[in-house]
Amino acid sequence: MKTGSGYSTYQITLHWLIAVLVLFQLFFGESMTAVVDAIENGQPAAASDQALGSAHYWAGLTILALVLVRLVLRLASGAPAPANWGPRWMQIAAHVSHGLFYVLLLATPAAGLLAFYVGDPWGEIHSLAKPAFVVLIAVHVLAALYHQFWLKDGTLKRMFSSAG
Repeated sequence: MKTGSGYSTYQITLHWLIAVLVLFQLFFGESMTAVVDAIENGQPAAASDQALGSAHYWAGLTILALVLVRLVLRLASGAPAPANWGPRWMQIAAHVSHGLFYVLLLATPAAGLLAFYVGDPWGEIHSLAKPAFVVLIAVHVLAALYHQFWLKDGTLKRMFSSAG
């Protein structure tokens, strides 16, 4: 089922909450690595690394839960049609990039949990998510800005105000 011309308040809120949590993970996730390395070397981790490592763990669980809620909401409510259909390649790129976001948002916390409780190779797999997220976020932001300032089709505006 498709919604009207925009996303619901819940969809918008989940989008931005997940975005903020992912950015937190990208900026402070290395603290978890520092904690794991300290443990493996039989040394105590710095208190700041322990605090940020714990925050990384809980933020990851929160992201996983919120993405599951977002998926259920999307299945129940659908998503609005694109403001500007554009060329076929653009439609495909949008679907692929959104699909990749969902895969990363589900697989990354799952791999992180496996790394935490099982160990390698899950830690290496989990760490591959950071560059993938950076590239995907950059493409996502550039596409949003392209829609806003070049196509002027209202796509970006729909992620700031609900359909009503």
